[in-house]
Amino acid sequence: MKCALCRTGETKSGTTSETYEVGGSVVVVRGIPAEVCQQCGEAYTDEGTTRQLERIVDKARRAGVVVIQEYQAA
Repeated sequence: MKCALCRTGETKSGTTSETYEVGGSVVVVRGIPAEVCQQCGEAYTDEGTTRQLERIVDKARRAGVVVIQEYQAA
């Protein structure tokens, strides 16, 4: 697919990492499956992956900890 951010690159299946700061928690999730722009690096996740990321971040937020975690499918 064409990248919506740079509008010149094409995306390719790959992985990405994301950092979330929620309240007093910092959560870094690595190895997230995504379509990644080969031009600018912007990553796009599908709906199921986004839901799983929300669960990971919410769990860490409730624990009030700093977490670095590999992505794991539900």
